[in-house]
Amino acid sequence: MPVMTPVPRSPAQDAVDLAPFTTLRLGGPARRFVAATTAQACVEAVRAADRAGEPLLLLSGGSNLVISDGGFEGTAVLVATAGWHIDSSDVLHAAAGEQWDAVVASTVEAGYGGLECLSGIPGSVGATPVQNVGAYGVELSDLLRDVDLYDRRQGALRTVPASAMGLGYRTSMLKGTDAAVVLRVRLALYRDGLSAPIRYPELARMLDVEPGTRVPAPLARAAVLELRKGKGMVLDPADYDTWSVGSFFINPVLDAPRAAAALERIRARVGLGMTVPQYPGGGPGRVKLSAAWLIERAGFARGHPGPGGRVALSGKHTLALTNRGGASTTDLLALAREIRHAVATQFGITLVPEPTLVNCAL
Repeated sequence: MPVMTPVPRSPAQDAVDLAPFTTLRLGGPARRFVAATTAQACVEAVRAADRAGEPLLLLSGGSNLVISDGGFEGTAVLVATAGWHIDSSDVLHAAAGEQWDAVVASTVEAGYGGLECLSGIPGSVGATPVQNVGAYGVELSDLLRDVDLYDRRQGALRTVPASAMGLGYRTSMLKGTDAAVVLRVRLALYRDGLSAPIRYPELARMLDVEPGTRVPAPLARAAVLELRKGKGMVLDPADYDTWSVGSFFINPVLDAPRAAAALERIRARVGLGMTVPQYPGGGPGRVKLSAAWLIERAGFARGHPGPGGRVALSGKHTLALTNRGGASTTDLLALAREIRHAVATQFGITLVPEPTLVNCAL
């Protein structure tokens, strides 16, 4: 969760600076700003914007947003709803505005497993199904039951099962569209307090277990947090390496013909004897490559500076583009374009940004 300004006492204000509501701490003002502390207030604010024909921007944790220096010419709704509980069927019900990692921590402390590998991910509960967040071998889709949302096109509340969410690698039917607003999420947990099977090799090594082993959820959570901190992926207001949106580019997933061509070109550039990291891509012949590895081989080391040194790659992880203080969104996008161009030129792979770009583009 970013260090954010407190939820305004007045539910509606004009010309509110959006930078404090993002983990990048970048972005200009919204023409109108509404803080919604209940699901009903959120729906009413969205309906009011729709009736007025007003552009709408939803905010909560702000961990996946890049907002232009010009801000947003419309209504920004801060989803500040709260509340969660676990029912008798071991299903977690959580309001969209809850801090994701705080909820994960609470479920682990309550003796449940399942979410521990998703520890330390910044942002809100409501953003997790939109992105189908994933880390250390677990994706939200592994646990998601259904989502309550407000369908703006139909003007109605709906409960959508996970099977109808179009969940894929870092995507869902909600990503890239503002047609619906997530209000509540339900996730199936493990009553036995053990983790999801440990699939990620780095995490298995840290825990000293074989892949596929389940361990006590608190142990897995602690290990994940340690790994994330080492990569600057746990928010710390004193650490500029965490002033980011986490991974800026998605790991590219290629079908078999494109993967073969890309690997041939990569080996021609970096040497035939070098091992190119590659992982199953979720389908026959599909291959997932490491965006961080490609960025490094294209000549960008950790800490590589952007314009004026105001932005830079994290000193801990080459997938994170960071605000070093005093930066602008223009600075950040200039660095992102430099990286994307170099990877495309050298390896024939166009990296795709993971965050939502608001009133700006690469």
